[in-house]
Formats: sequence, C-alpha cells, structure tokens
Amino acid sequence: MSEQPRDWDKELAAIDKVMAQSAVSPAAPSVPAQRGGGMPATAPAPRVAVGKRAAMTTWIRAGLGVLVAAAVLQWPYAHRCGLGLMLYLGSAGMVSVAGGWTMLVSWHRRQGWAHLAGLAVFLGGLALVATVLLPRLGYAATVLPWMCD
Repeated sequence: MSEQPRDWDKELAAIDKVMAQSAVSPAAPSVPAQRGGGMPATAPAPRVAVGKRAAMTTWIRAGLGVLVAAAVLQWPYAHRCGLGLMLYLGSAGMVSVAGGWTMLVSWHRRQGWAHLAGLAVFLGGLALVATVLLPRLGYAATVLPWMCD
C-alpha cells in the first residue's frame, strides 16, 4: 500500500480560506489555540460595561441584604419554639436568599466587592439558620424542641 504525498499548497489554501471566513464573520466556529501543555488557550471574559445605574442598584441590593441581616440579629420576639421559631427561621432564610441574589447580580455585572458583600450576607444567613436548626436536629449538646408545650 503506497502512501500519496500530501499537497501542502491545497491544504494551506483551505486553512487560509477558513481563517478569512472567521475574520469576516465573528460567529463562525474557530479552533482554539494550543498552549505548551496541550490545554486549549482561552481568552479572558470580555469586560462588561456596567452603567452607573446598574452599579448603584447592585450596591442597593447589597446594602439591603446587610440591613436585613442586621435586623434579624436584633429580632425582638421570642423564637425558642412554635410560630415564633418558624417566623425567625423564615427570616433567617430570607437573609441567605438576599445574599444569593446579590451574589448572582454582582457576578453577572462583574462587581467583585459587591459580590463579596453578597457572599458575606449569604454566609451570615446560613449561620443564622444553622444556629436554629442544629440544636433541633441533634447536632448540639442541648436538644431544643420545635413546638412549645
């Protein structure tokens, strides 16, 4: 079985044609460049231009999350058991939701400090929920009841 020699001119012309098409139409598929280690090189994510209003609303979300977390820490009602416990648990869960919402929005808008603020609110909300749930699930020295006697 004899092997035919490659026609390099024809192959290079085909490559030039594909490169010319991808230069004209950015939506055309392209082949990623290879790094030395064999991993495909990826371009950094494009910088998203965030308007002043979008940046402000992201920080308002972050601020509201911090305020809700501070308010839940100052909860004025009894929340040892029963309905008060359920309301407190729901409020503490909403702190985590507010932090997650802030993280999601700030991630899409590429606002790192707002993302960290949202992460802090999210983790604070999880800590509030954990302080209520863990003693009632048997993960603490003192087991607390769900319902009042």
